[in-house]
Amino acid sequence: MIGIIGALDVEILGIKGLMTDITEKTVSKITFYQGKINNKDCVLAQCGVGKVNAAMCTQTMILLYNPSKIINTGVAGAVDKRLHIGDIVVSEKVVHHDSQNLLDDGQESGIYFPRGTIQFSDEMITEIHADKSLADTLVEECQSLSDVHVYYGTVASGDQFISGKRARLDIGEYFQALCCEMEGAAIGQVCYRNDVPFAILRAISDTIDDNDYMDFEKFKYLASSEILKVLKAFFDIV
Repeated sequence: MIGIIGALDVEILGIKGLMTDITEKTVSKITFYQGKINNKDCVLAQCGVGKVNAAMCTQTMILLYNPSKIINTGVAGAVDKRLHIGDIVVSEKVVHHDSQNLLDDGQESGIYFPRGTIQFSDEMITEIHADKSLADTLVEECQSLSDVHVYYGTVASGDQFISGKRARLDIGEYFQALCCEMEGAAIGQVCYRNDVPFAILRAISDTIDDNDYMDFEKFKYLASSEILKVLKAFFDIV
């Protein structure tokens, strides 16, 4: 069974429209839709915005449905100048861009732990790698669609909507990231600790230069339609 998680209704409604034989179960006010896409078993959920919502949804999905892999799908903002609206990013790895040690003036200290550090009870890491086989398959399906441009690299997550150009460039340069959003690293973190393969599949809804909230609202539907094309192709071959 393949798990799919999106944060917004626009990110999951098209996917739900592909599903058949749907049954619903609500846990912690998150509704999980179990069914089939192209006769393949899947479960879909809208987690809500932010890393806590994403982590809660992912852990619940794993415990309830034991998915063989999880795909986080949705929109993202570019932190790399090369990316344009509608371009697709597939994760090589995920990072938490808002995990850092700050001084009084807002500058990063870095004394206690590097920026992006994830502190577990038994280990500390700064990045989590997505499942290469799953990511490679998603990249291949993107490349099979003539009107989709795909990039493979780092996805940066944080509990912040990053609209400032300087802030976006900082995230992109520090982490060598392609895009930023608010859920992917939390989903990856939960999958990592549960040994569940995962990948992040994001379409760019706003660029380095067109990056305020109105741009996001305007283009999120276009970006979501690009994701739907990729997932349709993906479920044709898995």
